[in-house]
Amino acid sequence: MSTDSLLDLWRNALATMAAVSAPFLLTALAVGLVISIIQTATQLQEAVLAFVPKLALTLIVVALSGHWCLDKLSTFTTAAFTAHSEPRVIDPQ
Repeated sequence: MSTDSLLDLWRNALATMAAVSAPFLLTALAVGLVISIIQTATQLQEAVLAFVPKLALTLIVVALSGHWCLDKLSTFTTAAFTAHSEPRVIDPQ
């Protein structure tokens, strides 16, 4: 495996990781922001009020986008193993 193909594999791994984790992170960020605003407005500083809605909505995101995430990860894994198992071309120089 050449350096260029290894760097491409690493770049694709980072892009896949960002794409798969984005729905979960954005959901937790949005819910955390809304709950923080509500807690500030009502002056309730209970940790459970922030944790339970994040957990519930993250589980909903898993249910809705789990198939897409697994498909994206399996496609990347298949491409990575295929690229790794291809025979090397030796440069005659």
